Amino acid sequence: MGCHISWKNPQNLGNFDWGELRWEKQQTMKLENQDFGSHAPLLPEVRSSNDKRRYEGASISGAIFNISTGMVGAGIMSIPATFKVLGVIPSFVVILIIAYLVEVTVEFLLKYTHSVELNTYGKLMAESFGKFGSIALQVCVMITNLGALIIYLIIIGDVLSGNTSEETVHLGILQEWFGIHWWNSRACSLLFVVLFVLLPLLLLRRIDSLRHASALSVLLAGFFVAICTAMAIHAMWIGKTQRPRLVPDFANGVSALDLFTTIPVFATAFGCHVNVHPVRAELGRPSDMSSAVRISLVLCVAIYLAVGFFGYLLFGDSIMADMLVNFDTTSDSLITTILNDTVRLSYAIHLMLVFPVMNYSLRVNVDELFFSKRPLLDAEKFRFYCLTGVLLIFIYLAAIAIPNIWYFFQFMGTTTVMCLMFIFPSSIILRDVRCISTSRDKVLAWLVILLAVGTSFIAIFSNLSDYFGWK
Repeated sequence: MGCHISWKNPQNLGNFDWGELRWEKQQTMKLENQDFGSHAPLLPEVRSSNDKRRYEGASISGAIFNISTGMVGAGIMSIPATFKVLGVIPSFVVILIIAYLVEVTVEFLLKYTHSVELNTYGKLMAESFGKFGSIALQVCVMITNLGALIIYLIIIGDVLSGNTSEETVHLGILQEWFGIHWWNSRACSLLFVVLFVLLPLLLLRRIDSLRHASALSVLLAGFFVAICTAMAIHAMWIGKTQRPRLVPDFANGVSALDLFTTIPVFATAFGCHVNVHPVRAELGRPSDMSSAVRISLVLCVAIYLAVGFFGYLLFGDSIMADMLVNFDTTSDSLITTILNDTVRLSYAIHLMLVFPVMNYSLRVNVDELFFSKRPLLDAEKFRFYCLTGVLLIFIYLAAIAIPNIWYFFQFMGTTTVMCLMFIFPSSIILRDVRCISTSRDKVLAWLVILLAVGTSFIAIFSNLSDYFGWK
């Protein structure tokens, strides 16, 4: 209150408001005792200091693996196809630009998180745009993460039990090894994966508990890149590769509009914004979050550049939108067959380990949307288990019912993903309710929004033109 008390002159004490001092002390104690995670119902509680097993906070290495795992998901399989459209040099440039924009927009979020100590993306949007902003964010997260998780299960099912595409039957690994039986059908194989692999990981309360699974997931992604690299170098050595195009091939049907359809693929591949706050909330030092994101971006850029170039070099113009389909081939060589199966199986395991990280942010946002006004009671664990089970059952049934949702995947990349990654963080900076945004921040925010909106509209128009045959 700006009051100065002279203890040498007791007469001054007569004019001092002791009631106001007690009120200030009570408010200070409330702030000191406030639980940082209490505003997110499904975030873990921190135990008292008397408990020697008290959770001390996550390490920066765990944060790096969790952020990297959120990026290196199903999108990695579409990266080589973008090299066929853009060419090698423009693809390298676009990957670097997207990575830079991701770093900028994550810093936008962290800047406002540091200033008001909010612990969820939704609360940042609520502070800037009210209830409408929070709901818009949560709806986008639910659409994006639900779609991604359904795609993960579909791909896992394709790897294990195969699929039928355009009257062509593609056998899964289990069917190739053991023949076609009822127990290795898509429904049974996915049910086994859901119950015995995914569910135990989903029941972990802290996202930091997934750091070892995330580390293994990143290692598997690196292993996948290493195999692709080795196979591409071997194919080049024996002369079975074609010369990769360095620039777009406009002479053979590639239009300028087609180039914009690759941007949502890269944007989806780098999506990590919804995981930033859950990971930061558990860091021992939240200030390390910026470094963790930058290291994760460098790691993922290296993975994307390698898998894009060597995948394109290995399969050339025959590369599919899902590169995993290119490995679904039979060969007279036992070594080639083993390598193909190894690549497919390692990627399926990789997605199983990515699944819990994506599900974590989905579960937190769904809980915040439907239970934001309910206090934490003894029923918290019951709510946690029920929400986990309902989401997992829905994702499983959708993956069984929907054979292919790649068009939905493209739709997400041009709408909800763009909002979560670029438009919402930039809007928070432009809204500037705390008056902390610099002129540079606002210029970058406007640039990011214009690029995101312009690219999305052009990509949507190009996809509709291809789908309906508009010329």
